[in-house]
Amino acid sequence: MATNMQKLVGVSEEDDEEEMDVKEEDDEDEENGEKQIAAEMMMSVDGVMPSTSGSDQFQYQPQLQEQVSNQGGGGARRSRPLEEKERTKLRERHRRAITARILAGLRRHGNYNLRVRADINDVIAALAREAGWVVLPDGTTFPSRSQSSTPVAGTSAGMTSSSSQMVSQQTPPPPTTLQGVSPGYRTTVEYNACRMKGVFMPTPSPYDLPSTARAQSSGMVADGGEQTERLPLIAGSMEIINDKQIIGLPTKLPERDFAGTPHVPVYVMLPLGVINMKCELADPDGLLKQLRVLKSINVDGVMVDCWWGIVEAHAPQEYNWNGYQRLFQMVRELKLKLQVVMSFHECGGNVGDDVCIPLPHWVAEIGRSNPDIFFTDKEGRRNPECLSWGIDKERVLRGRTAVEVYFDYMRSFRVEFDEFFEDGIISLVEVGLGPCGELRYPSCPVKHGWRYPGIGEFQCYDQYMLKSLRKAAEMRGHSFWARGPDNTGSYNSQPHETGFFCDGGDYDGYYGRFFLNWYSQVLVNHGDRVLSLAKLVFDGTCVAAKLPGIYWWYKTASHAAELTAGFYNPCNRDGYSAIATMLQKHGAALNFSCAELHVLEQQDHLREALADPQGLVWQVLNAAWDVCIPIASENAFLCHDRAGYNKILDNVKPVNDPDGRHFASFTYHRLSQLLMEKHNFMEFERFVKRMHGEAVLDPQV
Repeated sequence: MATNMQKLVGVSEEDDEEEMDVKEEDDEDEENGEKQIAAEMMMSVDGVMPSTSGSDQFQYQPQLQEQVSNQGGGGARRSRPLEEKERTKLRERHRRAITARILAGLRRHGNYNLRVRADINDVIAALAREAGWVVLPDGTTFPSRSQSSTPVAGTSAGMTSSSSQMVSQQTPPPPTTLQGVSPGYRTTVEYNACRMKGVFMPTPSPYDLPSTARAQSSGMVADGGEQTERLPLIAGSMEIINDKQIIGLPTKLPERDFAGTPHVPVYVMLPLGVINMKCELADPDGLLKQLRVLKSINVDGVMVDCWWGIVEAHAPQEYNWNGYQRLFQMVRELKLKLQVVMSFHECGGNVGDDVCIPLPHWVAEIGRSNPDIFFTDKEGRRNPECLSWGIDKERVLRGRTAVEVYFDYMRSFRVEFDEFFEDGIISLVEVGLGPCGELRYPSCPVKHGWRYPGIGEFQCYDQYMLKSLRKAAEMRGHSFWARGPDNTGSYNSQPHETGFFCDGGDYDGYYGRFFLNWYSQVLVNHGDRVLSLAKLVFDGTCVAAKLPGIYWWYKTASHAAELTAGFYNPCNRDGYSAIATMLQKHGAALNFSCAELHVLEQQDHLREALADPQGLVWQVLNAAWDVCIPIASENAFLCHDRAGYNKILDNVKPVNDPDGRHFASFTYHRLSQLLMEKHNFMEFERFVKRMHGEAVLDPQV
């Protein structure tokens, strides 16, 4: 440590600044004396004796230049008065002592991990990054929220770190010493990209995810002259000392200190296949070990899907809860809490689905003879992911309506697990209201060819939905409006390519406003009906509904992707206030998959799709807070790195909220072997502590 501190304040040729007035006539003794005095000043700050040993490439080796004063020669240099040189040296010593104290204080108390040879530039860069600016290794600085001023090299497509570019431009490259390389594990976004199964996923910004650079070094040579393997570099500073390039770790961004902030419970979503199709625990021993590990880091509880297609699989009103009984008992013995999801949708075919759980067999049989029980697009393609909202009041399910089927299922669950409700083990029940359990239309089905950033298609062409549309048109006095729009494009169209969604398009005409109002009202009415029954069944327990984050085309006038999903939210209308009011009516919480969406905010593909994740996040959150309903959240994408966790924390606990509002709970998606890997789990443990408002030992990004 002493050696490093000595290097910090050691005098070197590149550290001399303009204010130092000592000229070339200063001899070797003076310079070495300054070096010794500066080291002694550092010793007085840290209380550690400086070491005389050090790396040769960092040692200062001044050349002795004898200066002879020739008072009579006109070409001789005039020597300054001795008193002036002494004053100059004292000023320099004083300046360096102040710098040493500043750097030591920042390291100890300011959570700044400054490099060993830090100077005032590193301090300024650290302060700028804390204020939300991006500082590149070459000193280029710009606001992180504004990409219009980002250099070309900073774009996300084919991103190459500045350090990597500098290395590749050296011809031939000098020997390189790597002071830090990124971990061997994949970043969150890289892992997500591997799981997309052909579905487009925007690439991350290197400035929002600073844990690794976007490129790998090419042909790097270590100190011994042997070529190293291609490793991803951490973008950082670069120095050249004794003809060697020193690629250092970047100045780390200070984090918010969440010690003393409100306790936000953290739950972990269990794997989709934790209960098999026979309603048995798939791997009870392995699950028990994982739950014990979660308990050891004070996770509050777990969330689990209670699949309609498993419990009521074979016949109406014949429920099998055996696997869930064993699971819930295991959770109770570990003194964990439970959040349960009434999952009335199909599992499989969507991003992240690694198992297939269809709707109950008896429902599929009805669907073969009456396919109109499923959502249908304008081409007549059915989507068996969930039941159409058009049959909420239609007795087409063996004498029951869809709402009655949902009610009977929830009532059976409440009776079966009464003791868990009475003991407070079950803290929340999330009611599935559509595809993926979310309150939305299945407007973007991957199985029908949708890919990001397509606008999707309206899903209102089954006979029951068209019947509702005809009734609404007749009540309005325009029976010819009883049809869906015919100029909306296809699943992968863009707004400007259609006559309905383009600027000034039909969406804002008389018919367009009528149709969109009806289409969105069907969504609100469905949520209202199901939640009213859920509140009746689960009286005394918190009930929640889940909303998706559809952020692409948010910066267009029509908000086309939101319109097809059922959110009537163009630029001149608030489409989420009616939903928030409906939730407030039933005392239901809002679960919004938003916590880390603004990680994606600066990507090229998002700009092309005119997306605004952060704008959507704050619109939905404000709609909920305006009616004083609790907000729960979960991550939409896999997250294992500290930068992603910091983004979640910033949304869950807003820093400058005047009312001190925060989320009621957070659910991590999801328990897996990848999460249990040592490095990933250590980061997750640290995240849990900060969510709980506890102090952490290493508050550095």
